[in-house]
Amino acid sequence: MDRSTTAPRLMIVSDLDHTMVDHHDPENLSLLMFNALWEAKYRQDSLLVFSTGRSLTLYKELRKEKPMLTPDITIMSVGTEITYGNLMVPDDGWVEILNQKWDKKIVLEEASKYPELTLQPETEQRPHKVSFYVQKDKAQEVTKALSECFINHGLDVKIIYSGGIDLDILPQGAGKGQALAYLLKKLNDEGKLPKNTLACGDSGNDAELFSIPEVYGVMVSNAQEELLQWHAVNAKGNPNIIHASERCAGGIIQAIGHFSLGPNISPRDIIDLSDNNLEKFDPAYEVVKFYLFLERWRRAEAENSEIYLSNLKAVCGPCGYFVHPSGFEKPLRDCVDALRRCYGDNRGKQFRVWVDQVFYSQVGSETWIVRFKKWELFDDEQYGCLTTALLSSKDVSVSEGLTWLQVHQTWLGEAIPKDQSLWFF
Repeated sequence: MDRSTTAPRLMIVSDLDHTMVDHHDPENLSLLMFNALWEAKYRQDSLLVFSTGRSLTLYKELRKEKPMLTPDITIMSVGTEITYGNLMVPDDGWVEILNQKWDKKIVLEEASKYPELTLQPETEQRPHKVSFYVQKDKAQEVTKALSECFINHGLDVKIIYSGGIDLDILPQGAGKGQALAYLLKKLNDEGKLPKNTLACGDSGNDAELFSIPEVYGVMVSNAQEELLQWHAVNAKGNPNIIHASERCAGGIIQAIGHFSLGPNISPRDIIDLSDNNLEKFDPAYEVVKFYLFLERWRRAEAENSEIYLSNLKAVCGPCGYFVHPSGFEKPLRDCVDALRRCYGDNRGKQFRVWVDQVFYSQVGSETWIVRFKKWELFDDEQYGCLTTALLSSKDVSVSEGLTWLQVHQTWLGEAIPKDQSLWFF
């Protein structure tokens, strides 16, 4: 949260399963569309928040399965945990709030008396969340009985039923909505209240997100009936909440355009990446476009044309060099020549390339340093590296694009492919 001294242009607060992540889309197209848009146009001056019912364990599992971006803030376990940055530093102030009138031991003891409830796996039991499975026809009856029981014990709790099966018991002050309200107040106190906030969800535990004043909301097209019913009763006339016609991340992009929150055309929507309608040099867009072309080239979705390679060579400085994550150094233009032998080598395969956390800084009148994570997906395996690139605007126009002078990469942890010779740029 200390990245910027100014208020974020936009803060997106999104649920994950069936909202940001479409589990019925094996190609992850809508997620990748959002990724490219966010990194090209928003990452530098906006905030991305994931608000999920998943525990830390299941959240990390999802990250290994899907081509997800790294959020600036993560809200987990149905709004009971707030963490910041790559290190996921917990918010101690939020923990103190949730401790009030909460006793997990009593909650477990009383809930165990109801045979209709089945305790969820241990990974889903958190300090301020107790989770069960319950059949839909039993949910209302059990919820009412439990609520009366907890009141008699002097506890101040809330019970949230979502997904047609999940029943979560939380402190009254918890939940996705309260966590968002707390976050907005904290940002406001720091003088960093976002200029606009967009909440995105699909199920009952997302309803609270849409109850926060002055927050835009989108229910993705595949939203569950429980959320649509909540909207019909509580927010039908609210013009700041829409039911998108697009699924999952596609609905989020649609909402950005509907509410005029900023650019809503993903670079993945652009067929000819050589077209450049920029008004000024944009290092983030250049990086996203570069690696998107690499994906299309290897999937044979770009034409096998010398024109493309000559254009790519033209944006590589004559003395530019690439340091491979394994350590060897090679001229950038030789790397472009090497692309000839890998055209279409992933045709028809589940191969994707995306970039994450693209941040740039101008270090001279004509020079930018760009740092980001570059990821590749081969079938079900993800491989990534930390990348630093040096770009220059010397002697080029905006329409020609920035010149790449240096690219230096190092492997990210254990995310290393077996055949490193197929790792380009």
